[in-house]
Amino acid sequence: MEKKSNFVCPICGNKDEKYIGMRNGKPYCRKCISFKGENAKAHSIKKGAITFNLKYKLSKEQQEISKKVIENYKNGINTLINAVCGSGKTELVYGVIAHALSIGEQVGFAVPRKDVAHELYLRIKEVFTSNKVVLVCGDHHKNLEGDIVVLTTHQLYRYEKYFGLLILDEIDAFPYHGNDVLNEMFHRAVKRNYVMMSATPSDEVLRHFSKQNHDILSLNKRYHGHKLPEPRFIQKFGFAMRFELIRLLKDFTEKKKPVFVFVPTIKLCEYLYEKLVEKVPGGTYVHSKCSDRAQKIKDFRDGKYSYLVTTAVLERGVTVKDLQVIIYEADHQLYNKNTLVQISGRVGRKYDAPEGEVIFLGTKETKAIRSAIEQIRSKNSNL
Repeated sequence: MEKKSNFVCPICGNKDEKYIGMRNGKPYCRKCISFKGENAKAHSIKKGAITFNLKYKLSKEQQEISKKVIENYKNGINTLINAVCGSGKTELVYGVIAHALSIGEQVGFAVPRKDVAHELYLRIKEVFTSNKVVLVCGDHHKNLEGDIVVLTTHQLYRYEKYFGLLILDEIDAFPYHGNDVLNEMFHRAVKRNYVMMSATPSDEVLRHFSKQNHDILSLNKRYHGHKLPEPRFIQKFGFAMRFELIRLLKDFTEKKKPVFVFVPTIKLCEYLYEKLVEKVPGGTYVHSKCSDRAQKIKDFRDGKYSYLVTTAVLERGVTVKDLQVIIYEADHQLYNKNTLVQISGRVGRKYDAPEGEVIFLGTKETKAIRSAIEQIRSKNSNL
């Protein structure tokens, strides 16, 4: 019988005996026991020049970073792209994706959340029209093999030493951030080299890339050249905070400007919506437990709703023209600096609507609020 102490999990690398059990005389890992399912089979890609359908030109800064990422890949160097929200991070890796495909390497593009994976899949499918692009997440796992696999980090266990190029966006997002199992599965899926991307990488990630002599590429400018919308903090107490929210919502909706109202919890999301709809009709709410949230988000994009009360489920990967953002109870302990920066980054992302308002509503100006505003201000000062 194999001893627990000699066992190293082949999926997540765990060797801590606290998370190792025995079944039928054989050890198994409790940390990644939920990751079960079919593994991807080999998939061949025809070598040769790859063309992709990009309907707009990259900015000078984007072109420079795109070329550097390709150069790093050719030289076997892993890359971290540290780029502000709305800078066009996805567009920065189209070039290296095309290069990897041209030499017959499979490409994986991973993100922590399935909502973002769905949107990313549609975008990449429109760009790489001559290649097989598949989506693997949640209930989408019948087809695991493709030239480009867009997937959630939870699905990486299916791809051992599989991707010649593996890209991971939103590295600081839940549930990937701080999850040793998902981090191990990411590295296990890499056959050659990887690219990580974030608008708010942690100090730990920055130290890791510096220590390993990987390359860190920074982009502090949005693709359209305009500044990041700088949040403003409004201090209100008790019912006055809700009254202020109603006032702001009425003002934005009268101007035909769509609004996201972010709240820290699901319970508050539903409760606040019930109170708001009495005074400001035309909205709805979404959170992670809403089975119809994809339809609600689509309806919002189509103009059927004037505002959405939402949790952090819409914190990333969503672009809506002329969007305004209000964070209700922005001083809540669940909101750290990075979260506030990411939410602020939902505003002003479109070339033809580069401005908008970001409002933090709270009872006190926390360190996280001050740090988020200071970081955005600092990025803008580099323009």
